[in-house]
Amino acid sequence: MIFVAVACSFGFSGSMQLEHSTELISTITVGLVLAYLMGLAAHRLRISPLAGYLLAGIAVGPFTPGFVASEEMAAQLSEIGIVLLMFGVGLHFSVGDLLAVARVAVPAALAQLVLVGILGYSLAINLGWDAKAGVVFGLCLAVASTVVQMRALQERRLLETARGHIAVGWLVVEDIIMVLALVLVPALAGRAEGMALLELTTITLAKVAAFVALMVLVGRRAVPALLHYTAHTGSRELFRLSVFATALGFALVSATWFSASFAFGAFCAGIVLGDSKLSQRAADEALPLRDAFAVLFFVSVGMLFRPNVLIEHPLAVLAVVVIIVVFKTVSAYLTLRVLGRSKSTSATLGVGRAQIGEFSFVLAAAAVAVGILPPMGQDLILSGAIISILLNPLLFVLAEAWVKRLPVRAKPVETVIAPEPEPEPEPLAALDLQGHDIVAGFGRVGSLVAASLKAAGRGGVVLDLDGSALERARGAGFETLTGNSADPDLLRRAALERAARIFVTVPDPFEAGQIVEQARAASPEIEIIARAHTDADEAHLTGLGANRTIMGEREIAHRMIETAGLDAPAA
Repeated sequence: MIFVAVACSFGFSGSMQLEHSTELISTITVGLVLAYLMGLAAHRLRISPLAGYLLAGIAVGPFTPGFVASEEMAAQLSEIGIVLLMFGVGLHFSVGDLLAVARVAVPAALAQLVLVGILGYSLAINLGWDAKAGVVFGLCLAVASTVVQMRALQERRLLETARGHIAVGWLVVEDIIMVLALVLVPALAGRAEGMALLELTTITLAKVAAFVALMVLVGRRAVPALLHYTAHTGSRELFRLSVFATALGFALVSATWFSASFAFGAFCAGIVLGDSKLSQRAADEALPLRDAFAVLFFVSVGMLFRPNVLIEHPLAVLAVVVIIVVFKTVSAYLTLRVLGRSKSTSATLGVGRAQIGEFSFVLAAAAVAVGILPPMGQDLILSGAIISILLNPLLFVLAEAWVKRLPVRAKPVETVIAPEPEPEPEPLAALDLQGHDIVAGFGRVGSLVAASLKAAGRGGVVLDLDGSALERARGAGFETLTGNSADPDLLRRAALERAARIFVTVPDPFEAGQIVEQARAASPEIEIIARAHTDADEAHLTGLGANRTIMGEREIAHRMIETAGLDAPAA
């Protein structure tokens, strides 16, 4: 199937158009297939898959030869991607996390937005654009991609360190500012100037405030109640539908009734739902579809890119890349040093900022649609994004090499704020544990397993990628490690060879199989107990090395039989 789609994507002539009845399915199919192949290639080259998705969009766009997907259809699909992307951002938005690092994250974010914004504005004016285009262009260059930076921190096991918290807080501040910018774009698009523009902006903000008030007064009660009611129906399908209906419904209300954007409505819906006890489950249910549409969003962005801009305006492209890669790194480094952060922290966070991504695309597309930003501005932003994402892994390597050469000081550098309570990256040495238990995954099943271990007086290590889950595990008295449980290095650091057993509690059989396979390869003697949903899953996990698999339906049946005082049938 993949090869057929690829052949179709490159086999048609550039002038051939699809039949109207097949535009939707063809756009989705070819977009996802090419995104997969190019994303996989990017991953093999240790580059963010986002670069692969953008290149896939360029390949099927109207400015390159071969198959041409429907721009209009891709744009509408990307709108859904934006809504779900912003819904996810709001769902994970934490005021507490922001306040914990506010003294560093807020001034650092504002300083870089101003400094880089001024440079972007100056470049826009030199290119002959007006002041409004300059403001939007500067903002697009100043913000970083949440997806790219979060993945870079996760790969380096920095997400749960102090520098990871600062980076997340910084991104949250930028997200808030960009959401407000998206709201104000329609107001800026008018011909009003001076007091008239101020009046129009005030009216727009008043409508936004009314929408926020509606969300706070009504949404915070109605949405969680609706989701709890749906959850009690026992239908996973209905619960998943309620999550998507909430995100898309509030996005539509925000855009049509309050003159705000779809993205802003989805962001607010995510925040409201984030207060619910079901927020983690909602995030899990939304993730697969959100990721699929997010990929289509990046593909559609790539379709808008005109490669000719690299030939027609090479100096402008170079200037954009220098601003993103060089100036953003240097300005972030110097700002953090002024705020009292160490050289290593400043360098790591500085290179993490040296790229742009999804918010820049969303704002640029909105500005082009209403005539604020010329199409060339979007081309320059896309060029800068692709090149900076490709260069970002190299910048991290250079920064890490530089940090290793720094002299070790007996005293930390004097700080403007309080001394930095930040460790260096987590040590690679294994934990000093013996005969312990390892819990891979801290969801509903993993947390119950951990609670039973604690009640039995046994110590253990919890492995997970979710920061909030690990925080709960630490609160329960467990050691925690951040990362993919199938990573052999993470298992080594969890002292797998000295552990008594590992509980593989993740629900996905493919991921669970990877963990079982890696654990058995690393320790032939350890007892592996894995979770399964079907007989096929059980056979799969057992074949990979699990000593025992627990299938939920079978265990429930056995308990019911035991409770009734009957003999269980032979297995």
